[in-house]
Amino acid sequence: MAWLAKSLNSSLGKKLLMAITGLFLISFLLVHCSLNALIFLNDGGVAFNEGAEFMGTNPIIRTMEIVLFAGLLLHIYDGLRLWLENKSKRPVAYAKVDGAANSKWYSRSMGLLGTLLLLFLILHLKHFWYFSRLTEGLEDHTLYAEMQAVFMNPVVVVVYVLGCISLGYHLLHGFSSAFQSIGWNHPKYTPTIKTIGAIFSIVIPAAFAAMPIAFYFHLIQ
Repeated sequence: MAWLAKSLNSSLGKKLLMAITGLFLISFLLVHCSLNALIFLNDGGVAFNEGAEFMGTNPIIRTMEIVLFAGLLLHIYDGLRLWLENKSKRPVAYAKVDGAANSKWYSRSMGLLGTLLLLFLILHLKHFWYFSRLTEGLEDHTLYAEMQAVFMNPVVVVVYVLGCISLGYHLLHGFSSAFQSIGWNHPKYTPTIKTIGAIFSIVIPAAFAAMPIAFYFHLIQ
């Protein structure tokens, strides 16, 4: 296993691990967003609560939840390693850097965007994962009712929307970059991957951001 550890500790190995865990988390975002979007059926949360109950009690899903947390921790750890590695290669800042000439600002700010997302994730877990997994709650206080209560706070709504904006920019670079890191980089397919990535980076965060806004303005009941 020494060769595996050596490979993962190489610069290429770190980028590959970052890409694989990133794509895994992207697939989770799609599933998570699809489930949460059930609130827009405006049926009083019936379909959403049924979906949340299934996700919370199915043993396969609960096992995958552990895998998800492991993937998330690996992604954070690997991102930190890459950030420190890049910083060590440039211990003294250049007198003048025209970064915009070669890349977008969000591609140069993945560390900052990742940190903001981590803080947002901690808040999100406190609000909903902790409630649904580590508390028994009340029979009449479902996860849907918890969402209604949490999103009555305008500060929380603003924080969630800002978190979704950070997610969008993080995905805008990370989606196509992940495919490039695993070797799926071809003049014929790369433009399509970038287009899909751009659409995904807008639609998924926008859908997540619409949820607290809809609750706060009573667009859904």
